[in-house]
Amino acid sequence: MHNRIKTVLALALALPAVAGCSKTPRDRLQGRWNGEAIENVPGDQLAKATGWVKGAAIEFNGNKVTVTVPAETPRTGTFKVTKSDGDQVTVAFLRPEGGRDEAEFRFATDQTLRWDIGSGRAILLSKAAKNN
Repeated sequence: MHNRIKTVLALALALPAVAGCSKTPRDRLQGRWNGEAIENVPGDQLAKATGWVKGAAIEFNGNKVTVTVPAETPRTGTFKVTKSDGDQVTVAFLRPEGGRDEAEFRFATDQTLRWDIGSGRAILLSKAAKNN
């Protein structure tokens, strides 16, 4: 009986530590995500849209975010995860001059992110390899 109590206590102490090892949604977003493809675009616009997407990137670094899109200066601000449900994440981008924008993301894998841009369309992003 005494050994059973020790085992239960050891498990009770170990479980919170193991649960704490999983990455938070904010941690999972960290790094550079490069545009790869776009979903649900009319065929006659697919080539142009895909070219634009391949020039786009989002980089999360701490609480900072930089969004790069073709033919525009990269925009940097801060971000905050406002909602998380499994692999679904809502992120608020806080503009330096005030205001905020929200975006819906879903982790397809740890290396693939799906950005819902509305009207049934999504941009697929892949995580860039870390530079060591």
